[in-house]
Amino acid sequence: MFDQQFINNALARSAEDSVDRRRLFWAAGAAGIGGAVALLSATAAAADSEDRDGPSDAAILNFALNLEYLEAEFYLRAVTGRGLADNLTEGKGKRGNVTGGRQVPFRSGSPVQKYAREIAADERAHVVFLRSALGRATVARPRIDLDASFTAAARAAGLIGPGQTFSPFADETSFLLGAFIFEDVGVTAYKGAAPLIDNKTYLEAAAGILAVEAYHAGIIRTTMYARDLQAPAQAISNARDSLDGRSDLDQGIGTRQAANLVPTDRNGIAFSRTGAQVLNIAYLNPKSVTSGGFFPEGVNGSIRRSGGQR
Repeated sequence: MFDQQFINNALARSAEDSVDRRRLFWAAGAAGIGGAVALLSATAAAADSEDRDGPSDAAILNFALNLEYLEAEFYLRAVTGRGLADNLTEGKGKRGNVTGGRQVPFRSGSPVQKYAREIAADERAHVVFLRSALGRATVARPRIDLDASFTAAARAAGLIGPGQTFSPFADETSFLLGAFIFEDVGVTAYKGAAPLIDNKTYLEAAAGILAVEAYHAGIIRTTMYARDLQAPAQAISNARDSLDGRSDLDQGIGTRQAANLVPTDRNGIAFSRTGAQVLNIAYLNPKSVTSGGFFPEGVNGSIRRSGGQR
């Protein structure tokens, strides 16, 4: 749940003028933290249905929540063999089940196992945080595929041939390759969404999550480089590039001669993806569609169509 300072900041940023701000703080003071959270939740719910030029903050946060559901289910199942608790999956829209996923046979005490445990805890925390921020506007976890989707992704990248299957839960190396598919996409998704968020308190929170996702991506990229997985990493990078548009922005982890652990442009700045581009990758389809890949029935919320740059 939010602490008092976060609530105060969000209320202040949400008020349109000083009079509204005083009213919001009065309501928060009268009702306590629980009442303030309810007030923020009502604001998010109303914003979710706003008709304006761009997506509302609630729509953007819900889009991010869909991605956090996916990452949390992947990492939790890899570490514990179980996914999110039911009370963290309810909300607006159709709640879907999760296909696939099992505990990875990590080498006992291996660094990769420790990294995975930490990342799993972070991703679960992101789900809890976003659900609290969204309140009544929270979308349910959509149907997620952690089985056939990975085989399709690996086949598209040329990691396996026709008739073969790929599971990121088979061993540590496979786990790293599966995690690599997600982490870079999460970073670019949050960076792309940042300019669209109006409420500065929510923007600050999103920036904090972006930083965590970037740390995660750095862990995965560095570990893969140490294991000489440059070739499959580049293949996955090329596959992502083939899905999200005509531009060649995605980057692998380098070569044996030179590392590229931080994918940036010439100014040392990470690149962005639009929500539509992110969904092209999540749906494993370069066309404009509303479902497929990791989300067989699409994501929940108003941002759910991929780009269709082809």
